[in-house]
Amino acid sequence: MIIPAQTEDITSLAHLALEEEIARLKEEMNAVILAHYYQESEIQDLADFVGDSLQLSQQAAATRADVIVFAGVRFMAETAKILNPTKLVLLPDLKAGCSLADGCPAPLFKAFRERYPDHTAITYINCSAEVKALSDIICTSSNAERIIRQIPPGKPILFAPDQHLGRFLIKKTGREMTLWPGSCIVHEMFSEKSLVQLKERHPRALVLAHPECPESVLRHADYVGSTTGILKFARNSTAMEFIVATESGILHQMIKACPGKSFIPAPGEGGCSCSECPHMKLNTMEKLYLCMRDRKPEITLDEDLRQRALKPILRMLEMS
Repeated sequence: MIIPAQTEDITSLAHLALEEEIARLKEEMNAVILAHYYQESEIQDLADFVGDSLQLSQQAAATRADVIVFAGVRFMAETAKILNPTKLVLLPDLKAGCSLADGCPAPLFKAFRERYPDHTAITYINCSAEVKALSDIICTSSNAERIIRQIPPGKPILFAPDQHLGRFLIKKTGREMTLWPGSCIVHEMFSEKSLVQLKERHPRALVLAHPECPESVLRHADYVGSTTGILKFARNSTAMEFIVATESGILHQMIKACPGKSFIPAPGEGGCSCSECPHMKLNTMEKLYLCMRDRKPEITLDEDLRQRALKPILRMLEMS
């Protein structure tokens, strides 16, 4: 008589086999695996580096690997390719896009820029290579304030594509900026009413929020910052309970870094658990393995486009 293995045991064995194969391929290819904080926890755990957009850009610029496997979304993998034209850059799922990038198509952004020819265009890194090529400086949520403060006071600024981050930066720096009306589908879903109700149930919890959240949510935050900033704040805080208003993938690293502390994902309208990015979660362990085995999907860019997109990224890295 054959007794079937428990489903969870089969799943665990399958994951172990995938991890072993990914490790073997990584060595064979001289590859580096970069993962964003919003990826599935098992992908984060096997990545060589886990970070936010700025950190991942810096890692991509510094790597000596022959192959960059980017467990993130398309604009991140494009940034790695822009910085590493001779390296093979792989993305587990080419459909892993970004609502901010999708909501700011290059032809419309070009027309937007042309309406304000005297403005410096500072563009959030969550955009396509084509939009980067039309920009003066790229920024991330980690370095945006620092970059804006370096622009001469008399120079007007365009900021795209995230309007909520833009309004937060206007408030922080006192600089008026003309904003592109874009937003992130995850951060846009957080509800002020549901957050207040959650705070009432957890009166000692501090609220940590990403600046992509609407202002109605940010006004209730004890700390507003990038994913890396949120992680550092939680690690250094004496508080033991936190409500986290950003994509829930970051909770994995927060729990690892802060044993004994509690982290509650902020709710959406009606208390829905809608803090997962559907684009980020398109990447899976299986797709990660397959992209390394087959060496595709590969990120490729026209060289002229790459050169034009490289300039504002290098300015960001210099100003950071």
